[in-house]
Amino acid sequence: RAQLVESGGGSVSAGGSLTLSCEDPRQPYRSDCKAWFRQAPGKEREAVASLCTRDGRINYADSVKGRFIISQDYAKDTVALQMNSLKPEDSAMYYCAADFRGPYGPEDKKSWGAWGQGTLVTVST
Repeated sequence: RAQLVESGGGSVSAGGSLTLSCEDPRQPYRSDCKAWFRQAPGKEREAVASLCTRDGRINYADSVKGRFIISQDYAKDTVALQMNSLKPEDSAMYYCAADFRGPYGPEDKKSWGAWGQGTLVTVST
């Protein structure tokens, strides 16, 4: 059962931008770490970016470094993924994750305990 709510997906031409947003409605509970993953048809779910507010640690997949930015909106209690210079290979279902519990690193989907239902991003040539 999806616990988080993503929004902001859509269709865009290559080189364009989109901003995804993730809301955690489980107030007053607040997860210190959140992440974005993506899954293209026929492929494994892969980490895109993660952020932990307690220590400010941010990680990006090599494929999106310099193009994507993950950020926390404390006023709205949401996590955004700003995606710039989009490429067709960025097309995927994007999922928000929370409740980092290990034992693996934040790049491993098995380390996260809460997920959203996903939002679709399609980048055309």
